[in-house]
Amino acid sequence: MAQSSVQATMQETRAAQPSPGKRRSNLRLRSIFYGILAAIVVTALIAIGSRGFHWFDAALIGYAVATVFAVAAVTYKYSFWLMRPPTGRYWKRSWQLFLSYANFRRYTTLIPGAIGDLFVQSFIRRRGLYRWLTHQCIFWGVILSCLITFPLTFGWLRFTQTTTGLYQVWFFGFPLIVFPVASVQGFVLYHALDITALILFVGLVLAFHRRFHDLALIAVQRFRFDLVPLALLMAIAVTGLALTADSSWLRGSYYWYISLVHEAVVVLWLISLPFGKFFHLIERPATVGIELYWRTGEETEKQHCARCGQEFAPVRFIQDLKKTLYEVGENYTLRDTPALPEQKLAANASPLERETSKLWWQDLCPSCKRVMRGQANLAALGREGNKFL
Repeated sequence: MAQSSVQATMQETRAAQPSPGKRRSNLRLRSIFYGILAAIVVTALIAIGSRGFHWFDAALIGYAVATVFAVAAVTYKYSFWLMRPPTGRYWKRSWQLFLSYANFRRYTTLIPGAIGDLFVQSFIRRRGLYRWLTHQCIFWGVILSCLITFPLTFGWLRFTQTTTGLYQVWFFGFPLIVFPVASVQGFVLYHALDITALILFVGLVLAFHRRFHDLALIAVQRFRFDLVPLALLMAIAVTGLALTADSSWLRGSYYWYISLVHEAVVVLWLISLPFGKFFHLIERPATVGIELYWRTGEETEKQHCARCGQEFAPVRFIQDLKKTLYEVGENYTLRDTPALPEQKLAANASPLERETSKLWWQDLCPSCKRVMRGQANLAALGREGNKFL
């Protein structure tokens, strides 16, 4: 009787919840709102940094509009990604662990180390030196180019000449440094984008060489998703270097045409950024929290396999996994099996807590899962061996 009442309560709770389609629509509307809000913030920063658009170069309007669109689209997609049950749960849990004073005191070097690993990309280095050099060149070529291009485009960074013939650097309307034009410092500042374009060019050459000669990669790569983003970056690097070559050696004879092509490919890349391969540049920093999540879980209570009793994963990880699966409509409860003995539920426990307290497939270690599959195959053939214990 009690079991039937619990089932009835669960059915009523599920009926009161919005349908998956409606819930997804609500999340999409919230993500659109965040994207519009991000676009407004970027536009306001452009206005503030350029002192009311006074130092904004109207010739760069295409870059600015494409950047605002890219920021809005990236925010929309990123927020929608974070509001999904799997990523949302681990995202919130990671922040809870990060803001914990006990974890901060115990794992002081963990977060800096994870951030350093993100920039050095040692996880790729373990796969091979060639791939690591390729990713490092593309990563730093793109990041450094963006850090230079966006402030110049928005009017945040500008150069003026003083009465003494020196050059003054301004940022957000505030003076920074003064340097001679013919100095090493001046050469590096004026050719910073050329340096980053060369770094990017080296990485792209290595990437194209691998994609055209690695048979295993050729078999699975997709033209639109894998090759087009690299081709756009190559066009950006080549046309950017061509602008400097034309102004230095050809007296700007073709500068207008090259600059127009350069702007077109940059705009295309920015528009495609939220929907293509390079969106993982924005997703990847979220994995820093996963490192903290797993490391802190390893030193807490471990999950014991319901079949053999061996420890195989943190309890927190298994419980979060079961809750996430339940929220997306996936129930892997093992039928005709007893409930977990260590689970003690309160009288007012929610349907989610009641359901995840049962014995799930996730409560078995990998070895026992293989045994269970073998037993299921034997049972399907009409043989013995289909018992749980």
